Amino acid sequence: MFDVERSAAEAKRAAKLRHLYHRGQDLAWDGVDVLASLVEKHGGIRVDDKTRNALGRVFDLILWGELAAWRISAQLADQIVDLEPKMAATRQAHDEARHFYVMYDYLTGMGYKPQPLGRVSRTLLESVITTKPLAHKLLGMQLQVETMALTLFQAVREANIEPVLTELLLYFEKDEARHVGLGIQYLPTLAEKMTRRQGLGLLRFQLTVIAWSLGSLKALEPDLVTLGIGPRRIFELGRGKQLLAFLKLWEKMGIDGIPYTRELILRGVNSVARALFPEPHDRDGLGSFLRAMGEAFDADLRAR
Repeated sequence: MFDVERSAAEAKRAAKLRHLYHRGQDLAWDGVDVLASLVEKHGGIRVDDKTRNALGRVFDLILWGELAAWRISAQLADQIVDLEPKMAATRQAHDEARHFYVMYDYLTGMGYKPQPLGRVSRTLLESVITTKPLAHKLLGMQLQVETMALTLFQAVREANIEPVLTELLLYFEKDEARHVGLGIQYLPTLAEKMTRRQGLGLLRFQLTVIAWSLGSLKALEPDLVTLGIGPRRIFELGRGKQLLAFLKLWEKMGIDGIPYTRELILRGVNSVARALFPEPHDRDGLGSFLRAMGEAFDADLRAR
């Protein structure tokens, strides 16, 4: 732990990771007290049956996602050798434990019994839990799954479906934003030591997580529509958050702008999302997908 030689950039990132640990400690909140005070403030949790079931199914993914994040952050805290990221991962494990029990208490307080995840969402989370390389876990959880959770939090909060949940999600969002920081600050240190083959492996893993994330979002589409939230809106919010996180990551790695291979991936993902979640004026399924893919490759040829 203390024998590692660091460059100036690594030392700077390490200081920020140490700050994440102490900042999280200063901002820790009591889940039992916060939920109880919000329930008292709003006179209970009141939703009709249709909303309860849709909201519950959407937050099944969040509940089990928090448990997965708890397990993964504990794995990271155990496996990471460097002190500062180890501290940050330990802090995250504490946050995720709180998120899990508070979300469970909220759902049961709403009168909803949490259900097992569907195959696609379960595969998404298990792919990150069971992957071995640290870089894969960091990218899969911190920069993919966490940003997906942040996107759902923001969309549900802005929809103001239920006032207790609307205020509660602000606490979740502040914590999750710090968790993304662990990936942004520590992944460059791991990436600098990767071989080309390892780098390609990380890219393949990212594509796998993206594919399962899109499938998971598609599975939630009926319930999101019931709640008045457009799945395409979720995708666009998530894409923006992930792109911002990756731009910060690439900046730490000394990369200016979007790397060429990542730009191609972004275009491809946008094309698939356009087919999965078409706008009202663009609902001809396969034709929409083929046109979008054609536009992406035309843009690629012009860029060359």
